[in-house]
Amino acid sequence: MLNNVEDRITYLSQCKGVGRKQLTRWLNEDPSLKSILVRKPDELSERYKLQPDLIDLFLDPRNQENFLKKGEAYRRDNIETITILNADYPPQLRQIYDPPIVLYLKGDRRLLTHPRLLSVVGTRYPTINGKNSLRKILSPLIQKGWVIVSGLAYGIDLHSHEQAMRQSGKTIAVLGSGFRHIYPKEHIPISDEIASKHLLLSEYPPDVKPAKWQFPLRNRIISGLSRGTLIIEAREKSGSLITGDLALQDGREVFAVPGSILEPCSAGTNHLIQQGAKLTTCAEDILEELVDFTTNV
Repeated sequence: MLNNVEDRITYLSQCKGVGRKQLTRWLNEDPSLKSILVRKPDELSERYKLQPDLIDLFLDPRNQENFLKKGEAYRRDNIETITILNADYPPQLRQIYDPPIVLYLKGDRRLLTHPRLLSVVGTRYPTINGKNSLRKILSPLIQKGWVIVSGLAYGIDLHSHEQAMRQSGKTIAVLGSGFRHIYPKEHIPISDEIASKHLLLSEYPPDVKPAKWQFPLRNRIISGLSRGTLIIEAREKSGSLITGDLALQDGREVFAVPGSILEPCSAGTNHLIQQGAKLTTCAEDILEELVDFTTNV
């Protein structure tokens, strides 16, 4: 019933109880994933220590048929899927630790493999200096064709998307939920515009609601899509700081805008600079580090 490997990967990734580690193990053992769906329940239980109800779930032909029907509904809503085996899977993202197995897309999928992707994150509550710093640094980059990647959250994320769109640039929004449950709800209008003219991206199926634990996982995709991440204003314990740490761990360039030692919203960016992030005050600080990756564009 599931005639191609991409359908099999996507189907199994949606089965409750099948995590990325388990799915990755199956892919390593059998890149076609055919054997998993034809083995006997007793064999699967013994070999992988799976619960009988989980085995019954993904072996049930009715569930496979329902999955194919959902796929038809996705296509009607202009939702595409790309698995890690697909040639269009983002090359930078493939290289990170624990890359997502399946990506759900709405919009211009060509942006995934654009050579000039810059991730931008920061505080939910930017100061006037933070907003002005964002405009100063991003404006020349957008004019040079850089695509801005962020998380559609309040604050710096939203301002980054909006600035790219105002300047007729391109942007990618990475969600921590499915497309049918945009969070925060106030950003539904801008998410619709991004899906129409830019790119909306998630590792979660469209019907998955937002959950607190999903957003830190989302951060690895934001930093993983590009060669560099710019951080503008972040407290010492924040999601933006997590994103910067992830980028450093994956060997990516991290750019941090410094701030006053008296401002809590600068503690995180100042810490990242101490950890090796590049102190950034203008677009040229970013271009001189990343230009080698785009000279053939």
